[in-house]
Amino acid sequence: MRRLVLLLLAMVFVGIMKAENGHQLWLRYQPVNKATVTGPDCLAAEELKTFSPKDVELIIDPTMADDAYLIGEKSITAKNEIGLLYGAYAMLRGEKGKSEPYFKLRILNHWDNLDGTIERGYAGLSIFWQDPHKPIDANLIKEYARANASIGINGTVLNNVNASPKMLSPLYINKVKEYADILRPYGIKVYLSVNFATPMHIAVKGVNGGKALKTADPLNAQVKQWWKAKAKEIYQLIPDFGGFLVKANSEGQPGPFDYKRTHADGANMLAEAVKPYGGIIMWRSFVYGAAHSGEDRVKQAVSEFKDLDGKFSDNVILQSKNGPLDFQPREPYAPIFDNIKQTKQMAELQITQEYLGQSRHLVYLAPMWREFFGFVSPSRLVGIAGVANIGLDKNWCGHHFSQANWYAFGRLAWDPNLTSEVIAQEWLNQTFNLTQSYNDEILSVMQRSREACVDYMMPIGLHHIFAFDEHYGPQPDGFIAHYPIEWCPVYYHKANNDSIGFDRTHTGSDATSQYAEPYCSIYDNINTCPERYLLWFHRVPWSYRMKSGRTVFEELTYRYTRGVQEVEDFIDVWNRAKPEIDEQRWQEVDERLQHQLENAKEWHKICLDYFGGFTKNTQ
Repeated sequence: MRRLVLLLLAMVFVGIMKAENGHQLWLRYQPVNKATVTGPDCLAAEELKTFSPKDVELIIDPTMADDAYLIGEKSITAKNEIGLLYGAYAMLRGEKGKSEPYFKLRILNHWDNLDGTIERGYAGLSIFWQDPHKPIDANLIKEYARANASIGINGTVLNNVNASPKMLSPLYINKVKEYADILRPYGIKVYLSVNFATPMHIAVKGVNGGKALKTADPLNAQVKQWWKAKAKEIYQLIPDFGGFLVKANSEGQPGPFDYKRTHADGANMLAEAVKPYGGIIMWRSFVYGAAHSGEDRVKQAVSEFKDLDGKFSDNVILQSKNGPLDFQPREPYAPIFDNIKQTKQMAELQITQEYLGQSRHLVYLAPMWREFFGFVSPSRLVGIAGVANIGLDKNWCGHHFSQANWYAFGRLAWDPNLTSEVIAQEWLNQTFNLTQSYNDEILSVMQRSREACVDYMMPIGLHHIFAFDEHYGPQPDGFIAHYPIEWCPVYYHKANNDSIGFDRTHTGSDATSQYAEPYCSIYDNINTCPERYLLWFHRVPWSYRMKSGRTVFEELTYRYTRGVQEVEDFIDVWNRAKPEIDEQRWQEVDERLQHQLENAKEWHKICLDYFGGFTKNTQ
């Protein structure tokens, strides 16, 4: 009887397949009736985690009143819309007997602004912030929660790290409660990014006579009182509120430096406010600016935090980007992970592809993240954060293949030892219905796509040569006199008629000294430095010979050309797969790929024309 039920449900699933807009993500289930799992074969989420997908068979009892869904050819029940079974199912792939996630904290950091925009417009408007006076779209938030639960994500920061003080006003806190009430059954806590100077903008009852303060000094008694009162207010509304994420004293954001205090002073003050409720403070190490005049930007995080190691409260977590600069297509790992040993740390990865073609390019990021874990052991970390681009676009991410990065983040957050290929194959199996040959070709496209992006944007260690504001197109000649020099592309390649590259060795900025051995010595020596980081760590003459035998400019020409050719091949593969892809998704991906090719050719031309201008007399 059991097999008959499953067979009938599978037939229903096949019969209702149709053209799609991608909104279902990797959860390609369909409602079949009102039902639930009962009897001796009922498997709770915890029990389900001990089985492989082939072992899982559920009996559907049509007399009960909860929704039953099909995921692939399996029937899964969502008890009261709870997504834990989805999460358990997703965690099972290839992991029989695995019942615990690697990281305790698996959090999405949204770049959502209070006006409903997402920073640099990655995927339409925010799914969270529209008009705080209007009802939220509860069904959409449930779908978002279900997707996150399916890949083990257990926390979400609802707003941008460049936070507005309004975020902690009663109007928005009440809105946060609505989101928390929907997300809670899925095992997802809500967190908020906060502006460090909020006490100067918003009043709290019982503090300073009900008026906003004149200071945000973390050692000021009234400031401490203000944050304790605000934390109490939030936790009374949202008992399982996760805590605060803070970007302080970077890119113009306020922070403890404004009062000649340290990061530890600021973080510990906030930590004290949330600690009675089990809250945490995620304090970002992404810092650079006036406090380090003349210092290499990639050194500034270690400079600010190394001497504070061990001085943070036990509910403070230092959150650091995977690289020392800013989510570039390729960076060496951030040396702050080598220098902080007594303070809890979590890595911040970027799902949004801010510098990798945004949501317009097909770039699968799991190979980049696996590269990072090859240098930074997950055992050093208590959690992992992903900067999210999820918005109101029907396909959530702006590009159908960008969904794979959301999925891959969750899978690696659960098990950082998974290979990028295994994760890509999982996602493809759940997203498309491909024969083996086309599956293999598209899998290859995904696996090659990040390296292709590096090639047509910034090969052999070039970095941050994007247009100033949009972080999208190429601008290797970028320089504006009244901008901070570290915002200008020319700062990062320093090309002239003789040479190119940023000397970060002991003869230059000495950024290599911040790395632990053996990488300190490997990166410092041009003969052992991997060529993928050459121009990141070394300044070389245009005549310098690469291992290929080509000069630096010849190698740049080769890599830029190869990057364009790779995108051309991606388009060929996608064209061949057309018979097996529904029309809407095929068309939308094709349009994106054509745009990606145009962009790759633009990068090729602008960068080679610019750098070639320095080499005319050396070729």
